[in-house]
Amino acid sequence: MLDIRFVRENTEAVIDALKKRGESTEILDKFLLIENERRDVLKAVEDQRQIRNKVTKEIGHLKKQGKDASHVMKEAKKISDLITEREEVLRELDDRAMQEILLIPNMPDESVAVGKDETENLEVRSWGTMPEFSFEPLNHWDIGEGLGILDFERAGKVAGSRFVITKGSGAKLERALMNFMLNLHTKEHGYTEIFPPILVNKESMTGTGQLPKFEEDLFKENSKGFYLIPTAEVPVTNIHRAEILSEDDLPIYYTAYTPCFRKEAGSHGKDTRGMIRQHQFNKVELVKFVKPEDSYSELEMLTVNAEEVLKRLGLHYRVVSLCTGDIGFSAAKTYDLEVWFPAQKKFREISSCSNFIDFQARRAGIRFKRQGKKGTEFVHTLNGSGLAIGRTMAAILENFQQEDGSVIIPEALQHFMGTDKISKD
Repeated sequence: MLDIRFVRENTEAVIDALKKRGESTEILDKFLLIENERRDVLKAVEDQRQIRNKVTKEIGHLKKQGKDASHVMKEAKKISDLITEREEVLRELDDRAMQEILLIPNMPDESVAVGKDETENLEVRSWGTMPEFSFEPLNHWDIGEGLGILDFERAGKVAGSRFVITKGSGAKLERALMNFMLNLHTKEHGYTEIFPPILVNKESMTGTGQLPKFEEDLFKENSKGFYLIPTAEVPVTNIHRAEILSEDDLPIYYTAYTPCFRKEAGSHGKDTRGMIRQHQFNKVELVKFVKPEDSYSELEMLTVNAEEVLKRLGLHYRVVSLCTGDIGFSAAKTYDLEVWFPAQKKFREISSCSNFIDFQARRAGIRFKRQGKKGTEFVHTLNGSGLAIGRTMAAILENFQQEDGSVIIPEALQHFMGTDKISKD
């Protein structure tokens, strides 16, 4: 979340940031209205406390002189009761102000281009070349069903729409991608592997920004109040919730494979076929905790780490800097990695790498202490997909398909697969 004092003292800057995002300023207006009322009540409470202190001294003075202080004590009681009432109002206003500020998005970094939506994102760089085919390339779902490695029909019977069963070489390919990605990030990029819970509490969802803003897109287990994670970002970032780290601890790099779960609210009619937008999918996540002065250089490194997966798989991709109208709620700056899908004849997002600066750390209470200095500071948090496994699998099927329906396995995965090709049995 944003710093309450900053919002109060830099209202115009926050308004400007909301407008750049294409967001209404209504939520800010609600917060400021509550905050102004809260400050008025706080001043009244402080004034009453000063009066009570004076009356208390007067009571003591009268008692020392052996005089009757009962009338003054009655006045003190009235003042104390009034303070108690106003303190309760103050607590209610504090809670309301907190709920409102949790709905205000992060402020985009100055380097983020102003734009209305994804059509105004900026390509930063690209790698590789588009594959050429002597035949009309098929969509990944047709390839997978033809090879007998993807089963959408039976997944629909088991669970419903937006699910898939991978089987045989398809299941093995998913496992190969998971192992390949985790090995790369742990052995070469310096990340520590984590296998976190995939059920988390409300505090964890709030800490990373999923709650209260995006509750409609989350799967919730109502009896215990658990949520199924939409990404490993949630449990991994919350590992250090409410902690004070030392400067020597930083930077911290974590990577985690988890299944992820999303309702995909608002996506009706979008990507209803295939593995691009599902309710359950697998992903390898990269999470960083860093010092504030390092976070933007760490974002560049994080993005390069995710890119390396695509390079070793030989997939043509581009890096796109998201504009203010497309950037996520919690992010200050985001790079998307987009892979070419030949059957769809367009790039599709396969990873988002974001710097949240202190937005998540402030919500989650993650601080650090510098050596030789008093006080603490909020860490900066970053994360990115390294990568989304289902989408990577879909990209491999489409980009390395052969005319006979088989698919060539990228060299980087052949050791895990034990073969260089998937063919129909």
